[in-house]
Amino acid sequence: MVSCVSMPGEKATGAAGSLGIPDGYRGGKGAVPEVVDSLGGLFGGGEVKRQMNLALRNNADLEAAAARLEEAGFQTRSASAGLLPSLTASGGANRAKTNSAGGGVNFGSVVSERYSAALDAQWEVDVWGRVRAGVSVAKAGEEVAAAEYAAASQSIAAQTAQAWFELVAATKLRDLAKERMGSFQGTVDLVERRFELGTSDLGELSLAKTDVENARAEIASREDERDRAARALSVLTGAYPDGRVKAGQWPGLSRTVAAGIPSTMLELRPDIFAAYMRIVAADAGVKVAHRDLFPSFVLTGSGGQQSASLRRLAESNFSVWSVAAGLSGPLLDGGRRQAELGAANARAKQALANYRSTVLNAFREVENALGSEYYLRVQEDAIGGALEAARTAEERTLRNYEAGLVEVLSVLEAKRRRFAAEENSIQLRKLRYQNRVTLALALGKAY
Repeated sequence: MVSCVSMPGEKATGAAGSLGIPDGYRGGKGAVPEVVDSLGGLFGGGEVKRQMNLALRNNADLEAAAARLEEAGFQTRSASAGLLPSLTASGGANRAKTNSAGGGVNFGSVVSERYSAALDAQWEVDVWGRVRAGVSVAKAGEEVAAAEYAAASQSIAAQTAQAWFELVAATKLRDLAKERMGSFQGTVDLVERRFELGTSDLGELSLAKTDVENARAEIASREDERDRAARALSVLTGAYPDGRVKAGQWPGLSRTVAAGIPSTMLELRPDIFAAYMRIVAADAGVKVAHRDLFPSFVLTGSGGQQSASLRRLAESNFSVWSVAAGLSGPLLDGGRRQAELGAANARAKQALANYRSTVLNAFREVENALGSEYYLRVQEDAIGGALEAARTAEERTLRNYEAGLVEVLSVLEAKRRRFAAEENSIQLRKLRYQNRVTLALALGKAY
């Protein structure tokens, strides 16, 4: 092996053994999300899976990745062709007229015709393995393209699921804004009735109307956010972003398993495999640069026929042939080939360093997702308690206001606290769903 880097093992975790990677992930505390075969399996069927299927069929970025994979396949075929002889056919026709003269006497003109046909063959004898190393580079590049296509598929599926949850949350926040306006309008009606009875004043009425108008403005903002989320989802699925797609309810999210997901699951990630195959390609590229320093052996041969008649040319056998062998090698090139060998070795080092970085970042993504799953669940439980308390406080404060025990400011503040808790609950639920998608993607199981 000419490369100055040490090739890692074929396993993702074993390849980075010097990085101190544990047998299992450490980010999870207590129960962690269930890891199933796919993201679609995690959330079951229904609209989420339907949207992911649409994206995998129609997404333009995924189509581009598929075309790159197709291109890499043709490049492999092109490189493999160098192992086989090349055969070229050629033909020609010539018609000439000459005048014959001598001693001042013109003997007339002579018209001659000449036809030729030939087959030329050429084959480089791959003594040093340079051509075979080039084929290895192309094959590794095709493997990289395949892994990148798989990674793109997973990414598009994950983005679509997250966009769906964004749309669900935006829809619920829009509906909550409408509910908020209705609730504050009810407060205005209550204050007006008390004003008519003389138990309230115009200041309290103005305060209540202020919250109504603020809620009206929020509805417009939430409508805009919902439409933007719908357009983002439409683009991912390859549809025109008209914002008409609708989202319903959250899917189920209750299954969990004990902590201790094995770190070997990282081997499923296509970006890890792609990074490894880039090392393989770079190492083969070093071989190509090294073998280019050696002489090349080329065999050539040709056979053909020449005739003054086109008909006889087609009927006759080959009567003209040649076979030759050539040897060529670099003598003076200003150090260009040596420089290319050094550059190839540097590229191999870069590929290894990028591989190590990819592995570490992959573990970081999993650990972050596991940690976020735990903390988001804690936050969601706390917000659930806060929401229950806020609802109780709102009901009691409203009764006290009707009894004349508190001012309208207390009612408005209680309502604001309750709706803030409702909004936080929706946002946290969205983050939990999206984080579950992130975890599936980080583990290489996005779809």
